Amino acid sequence: MTAQLDRLLSDPTRLAIMSVLFELDWCDFAFLRTEVSLSDSALSKQLTTLRNDGQIEQRRTYLGRVPRTTVRATDEGRRRFLSHAEALRQIIERAPARHPHPEEA
Repeated sequence: MTAQLDRLLSDPTRLAIMSVLFELDWCDFAFLRTEVSLSDSALSKQLTTLRNDGQIEQRRTYLGRVPRTTVRATDEGRRRFLSHAEALRQIIERAPARHPHPEEA
């Protein structure tokens, strides 16, 4: 697998969402909202973008009359997240080591 940057994951908010979802199976909407510090509407918008791109799936269930939304990364979403993270790592490793300026030493 050749590591490539993923255009959608170049957005810091979507990258943060996928970093949480990568580690979990199904994640509660409220938990995810807290982890990435977004409003309900902002998170919903980002999840719609990721869902339309096939990176996540959502499930809506009801506990009585109370709706509960859970989210998880798809296998494709996990693969793309790993590839994006690896591409970022490669970019960072290619950067020359910064030597402190004499005034900073």
